[in-house]
Amino acid sequence: MFGTHFYHQRIRKSVAVFGTLFNNLYVLRKDSTGQVISQVKVPLSYGPQRKFLDRIRQNPDLDNDTKVAIKLPRMSFEMISATYDQGRQLQKTNTFLQAGINAGSRKKFYSWVPYNLGFQLSIYAKSQDDALQIVEQILPYFNPQYTVTIKPVDGYPNIKEDMPLTLTSVDFSDDYESQLETRRTIIYTLTFDMKVNFYGPITDGSVVRTALTNIFEQNRGLRDSDLQVAKFRTRPDPFGASADSDFGYLDSSDYNYLFDFDSA
Repeated sequence: MFGTHFYHQRIRKSVAVFGTLFNNLYVLRKDSTGQVISQVKVPLSYGPQRKFLDRIRQNPDLDNDTKVAIKLPRMSFEMISATYDQGRQLQKTNTFLQAGINAGSRKKFYSWVPYNLGFQLSIYAKSQDDALQIVEQILPYFNPQYTVTIKPVDGYPNIKEDMPLTLTSVDFSDDYESQLETRRTIIYTLTFDMKVNFYGPITDGSVVRTALTNIFEQNRGLRDSDLQVAKFRTRPDPFGASADSDFGYLDSSDYNYLFDFDSA
């Protein structure tokens, strides 16, 4: 059943787009007079939240610094779900065409299959101010949706689509227990929903250059069948014109009248 290899890297590109949105955030440190004393770029990496929490907790005792602790603040993200979105499904037989390798060929794309990809962005910080600086640089862009325009298929720059990213929830936890010298970890978890379209294999098709129109009169043939009375042929002028060129149409003069209207 399946045998045509194709790979449009839709999930890979979606993960890359999501990470690119949050890879340029900074935290500013100020003194009592309000002067900026340092600027820290927040690292971002792909991985599950549990992995980073385990690394942070490997050195809970700040008095016994036997290992280098993970630096905070930082962020991580991961894809957590993929669900079919029936509400965005179009007619499955819908197609659209793109230019082929020559004027007589076309590439055919069938209607995409819509899915929603779930993403989780985790923000880790030692102080509440650091965490809030990061969160407030993100929330204003989502009300609750932010749309990114992408080129979903390599080799076809004319194909563009909008990919909405919706912020669905914001959760907060303060991992602060035990002694005062125990390391504190403030965690903000932001959950997003990304609408992604998956494309199937690209098929080859030819350009239609001749349109034939047959005209019949009902119930005038043998045994009350339809009688063909005319045949028209329409072609582009010039015949070898490409789809992107300026051309007209030529109606062929070899009409095939099989019935005389005047003698009817």
